[in-house]
Amino acid sequence: MINLIVGSQWGDEGKGKVVDFLGKTADVAVRFHGGNNAGHTVVIGYKKYPFHLIPSAILNRRVVGVIANGVIVDPQVLIEEIDLVEKDGISLKNKLIISDRCHLIMPYHKALDEAYENARGKNKLGTTRRGIGPTFADKVSYNGIRFYELVNWDSFVEKFEFQAKIKNKILKLFGVKPVDIKKALVVYKKIRTRLLPYIKDSYQVLKEAVAAKKNIVLEGAHGVMLDVDFSPYPFATGSNVISGAVNTGSGILENKIDNTWAVVKAYLSRVGAGPLPTELFGKTADEIRDRGHEYGTTTGRPRRIGWLDLEAVKFTTGLTGANKIVLTKLDILSGLKEVKVCVGYKYGGKDIPASSCGYLELAKLNPVYKSFPGWSEDISQVRRFEKLPKNCQNYIQFIEKFLKIPVALVSVGAEREANIIRK
Repeated sequence: MINLIVGSQWGDEGKGKVVDFLGKTADVAVRFHGGNNAGHTVVIGYKKYPFHLIPSAILNRRVVGVIANGVIVDPQVLIEEIDLVEKDGISLKNKLIISDRCHLIMPYHKALDEAYENARGKNKLGTTRRGIGPTFADKVSYNGIRFYELVNWDSFVEKFEFQAKIKNKILKLFGVKPVDIKKALVVYKKIRTRLLPYIKDSYQVLKEAVAAKKNIVLEGAHGVMLDVDFSPYPFATGSNVISGAVNTGSGILENKIDNTWAVVKAYLSRVGAGPLPTELFGKTADEIRDRGHEYGTTTGRPRRIGWLDLEAVKFTTGLTGANKIVLTKLDILSGLKEVKVCVGYKYGGKDIPASSCGYLELAKLNPVYKSFPGWSEDISQVRRFEKLPKNCQNYIQFIEKFLKIPVALVSVGAEREANIIRK
């Protein structure tokens, strides 16, 4: 069984918890795109594990985690995550595999990301400044450096010195401190020694797992509304997020996927700039942000808050072929007198689908809302759908009816077991 988990909004939907939940019966968990600009948090008891590169399901005992070729890796961040897990007595030996095809986020990529963002002034994109965009740019312009080169040290040194000299010239133009090449090579020599045991041909590992009919969880790292092709570009991430990225990012064929789980947060949030049609301001936004702890796992920045945008979710679930919905953070809406849902867009007085909207249309359109009476009860301990308040049930059933996809799982808290499983 192969399960794909995708975020159906602008990210931060709660994918990490869903991956961990499905990981209980998984043999292999795979990250197939993105980089450490995404963060997934798994809560076990009183312990929080914020993952940015390691697959979230790796904490399940029998799971092997694979960072596949579509992921770009900051090796220092990866080592920090390995240390975090192993500090708690969880050995990742023979449990973590890193593709030798993964491109590396280098020091000059992060410096360039900072320089470009500062140069944009008031037109900042709101990037995480983790070097994501410059790394992908180098990848597609044949200037990237991979784990493959890190394994073959002489090639790494040659390519790094060449690229760093070019990038340092650009950094000087922006008034940014250049990379110290000699010091960096000393650091990367140590990184190489530390990560060498994990680097393998991930394609063969996954090919054999598929052939053996292993249970595989494919972990999407961003929301589909940030997909580099289908987002309101340029307010996007640097990778493809949709189901087709599974093939390009891991080698697993898309037609091998059995279930695509679209994770839908019961309200909306996002980090970064760009239009957000249902964005809320004031008391209601502050209340939802604080109750939902809506601060970026990667950046720590307060997230922007909005009502659930089902017009956007209808677009993204269609793109990914989702056949199951996971509704997360429903408990955060408890106590609101009124809950709204966006069911369509009006632009220039006419209906317009999400697929026809770029950033210009999204900034000017009028969302069409449907209002629901709220519920006051604390639902965090509820484990059966029938025990939810009636108004809460109606909210879930409307989402199902609108999207024409069953809500198979409802998360009512951050804890591992705070779920309502529906048939």
